[in-house]
Amino acid sequence: MDQDLSNHLVRGRLAALLAGAALSALASGASAQAPAENLVEEVLVTAQKRTERLIDVPVAVSAVSGDTLSAKNITDTASLVRTVPSLTFQQAGTANSSFRIRGIGTSLFGQGVEPSVSFVVDGVVLARPAQSLTDFADLERIEVLRGPQGTLFGKNATAGVVQMITARPRHEFGGSADVTAASHEEYRVKGSVTGPITDTLAGRISAYYNNIGGYVSNVRTGVDEGGYESFGVRAKLEWDPTEQLNLLLTTDYRMFVGTVGRPIMVSTPNPNLAQLIGPIVASPSNRSIGTDVETLSKTNQAMVSLEANYDLGWGTLTALSAYQQYNEHGQVDVDGLYTPQPIYLGPQPSNTSSRFSINDGPIDIGNFSQEIRIANNPGQRLTYVAGLYYSDVLIHRDFKRAIDTCTGAGLVLGQPCATYVTRSGYHNAKLKSEHISGFGQAEFELVENLKLIAGARLQREEVTVIGNRPGLPLKPGDLNLQGPTGTWSVGTRTRDDTAMTGKVGLQYRFSPDLQTYATYSRGYKGLGMSTELTDDFVNGPPVLPEHVNAYEVGLKGRLPEAGLSFSLAVYYAKYTDLQIQANRSDPTTGVIQYVQTNAGSSTTKGFELEGEWRPSQNFSITGSATYTNASIDVDGLNCPMQVQLNAPVLTGNFPTNSCYRARSPNAAGVLVTSSPIQDIRNGSLPSTPEWRLSLSPRYEREIGSSDWSGFVQVDVNYQSKQQFAVEQDPLLTQDAYTLVNLSLGARNVVSGLSASLFVRNLLDETYFTNMAHVGTLGSPQFPNDVTAYIPRDAGRLYGVTLGMKF
Repeated sequence: MDQDLSNHLVRGRLAALLAGAALSALASGASAQAPAENLVEEVLVTAQKRTERLIDVPVAVSAVSGDTLSAKNITDTASLVRTVPSLTFQQAGTANSSFRIRGIGTSLFGQGVEPSVSFVVDGVVLARPAQSLTDFADLERIEVLRGPQGTLFGKNATAGVVQMITARPRHEFGGSADVTAASHEEYRVKGSVTGPITDTLAGRISAYYNNIGGYVSNVRTGVDEGGYESFGVRAKLEWDPTEQLNLLLTTDYRMFVGTVGRPIMVSTPNPNLAQLIGPIVASPSNRSIGTDVETLSKTNQAMVSLEANYDLGWGTLTALSAYQQYNEHGQVDVDGLYTPQPIYLGPQPSNTSSRFSINDGPIDIGNFSQEIRIANNPGQRLTYVAGLYYSDVLIHRDFKRAIDTCTGAGLVLGQPCATYVTRSGYHNAKLKSEHISGFGQAEFELVENLKLIAGARLQREEVTVIGNRPGLPLKPGDLNLQGPTGTWSVGTRTRDDTAMTGKVGLQYRFSPDLQTYATYSRGYKGLGMSTELTDDFVNGPPVLPEHVNAYEVGLKGRLPEAGLSFSLAVYYAKYTDLQIQANRSDPTTGVIQYVQTNAGSSTTKGFELEGEWRPSQNFSITGSATYTNASIDVDGLNCPMQVQLNAPVLTGNFPTNSCYRARSPNAAGVLVTSSPIQDIRNGSLPSTPEWRLSLSPRYEREIGSSDWSGFVQVDVNYQSKQQFAVEQDPLLTQDAYTLVNLSLGARNVVSGLSASLFVRNLLDETYFTNMAHVGTLGSPQFPNDVTAYIPRDAGRLYGVTLGMKF
């Protein structure tokens, strides 16, 4: 263990250790009261598209129940990182935030590419990453499958899969309701009701409403930002028209309106920028901004699905039809300054801005999918799952942008300019993606207790983008943002691709409670096509498919008599043509450009250990330890902004991990000099700490002879330092930190009433979910200034939850 990790764990973690010691002391007395036999809970999952015991699945998978999520105060997908090993979250606004598993995740902005971490809700694959940011309500469990899962879950699951399984209707009447109030004006309400309608028909309806106050003060407008309002409702009908046929109809609607996604200034060594942002003082503890336009996101999403299961006697035939619709409109004040009028920002290249406040547009996504599969009954020497999958995605993307630049003489830093020019433009694009595939996976018992695992998926996709960037300004008098006539772009591009992926491995069962496995998987992520304002819709090349070869060895077991269960996975994966977003900006000309491209290669390797110990009915400890070494090799990547101006011009013998400008002849034989670039070797993948450790002791017992029981739970999560930029920028690095959460409460086992108090981030630890330089406005002029996305619980929060189950 490195010194940084060791020191950080020792420093300031006394509260967690004392709480754990107190719980252990209580448990030591309780453990003698009852034998530990049968205390290990049997967990069932559908990680291989059939119901199996978690311990039997030859895949690294974490399964978290809805009750566990509630006990840990995990209320949305972004908070899942507190309970799932190797899952990290990198914030970048609603549409461009991304999840990573084992260091691999979506690194591209825009709607022309799919996520590397596939999100699946009740068997339906979500079309784009933005749809995965959602609040939780009435969940049965969440399963997180780590590593490539393309054989059973499709072409884009090169990093892993997050499955959300919502609660089904029941034929017994019941329900629940919860109300939460917390600091920073956080209010949450959710509830569900289920029961029989007829002898063969049952229904369930659940809903939630959240009103979350802002925690970032806008010193210019007087409005607190960072808050949101969300609402969702889900209805399910489950019908058994015959003994063999089961039908499940699900409808779901969700709404979100919030001022989230505004980065906060945390470092400003440049005195000119410090003057411009005043009275704000940049620091990691800063929770203030000063803009004239809200960073606003409005989303609506709906889904309808019908799942049919027919019992064939020897197996089950399943058909799942679904349609999903997602709409988002977002706007962002790019310059991050209060500029109701353009203000002078100092001498800069001519095409950077003095006001950059119009930068918004809608995203509309529609997706129809159909899956048909067949699976034989378990317990056979040969077991299998096979099927067909079809998906038709249609995306509309519009955007508008306006940039003002001061002109004339007598300009004063930070003061409005009398004259300025406005460059503006807009575009609209449509993407259509049609995908069809056939898949299957089988397990064959070669000899007693030894199984051969083999699977394959053959898939074909065609992607078409129709784009219209007409080269016209938003209003008369503006200059064209897109440049002269020759740079206008109106056209259609179509690309297609066919790929074969698969999996092979062995599984050996030592006993019903202990098994080991070793697998090889070939993963694939489909080609991407840009749909953004700066794209060339005539000649722009696609982002090539991403491939991965992954190896995994695992050991899963449980000792019921000791109340112990565990899972260990060791993995190695090699990715080629990793899809990333590259910054091609040039500070000498002021050209700001981000392009979608393919990295050379990436390697991720490490181990994951999860376990639970339940020495008595009253006491349990869950924990995990993960180590991830995720590296990238890529040529021609841009350099950190602060070193670009001093990059030497070279004609050969280009160095690695060092900034330079390459001078070479172009197609016409004329010598040209590139923007500052670097060739990275063994660089770190963004948002990927090497170490993540968690520990959650929980103690619960009856209160005297009453119908009440009380509990106390502590959740400790540590992660080592990480960097947020593929450019290996040392200024964009998050130090190691530890989060400690505490909850205690009581519930009535007869009436179902419950109450709990909780504290999130007990030690008041500040941390970031992403870091960047000032942005399009400041990068050329202020290369050492840093902004960060600071989450709501990067500071102590406390609250109370009242609940009822019936």
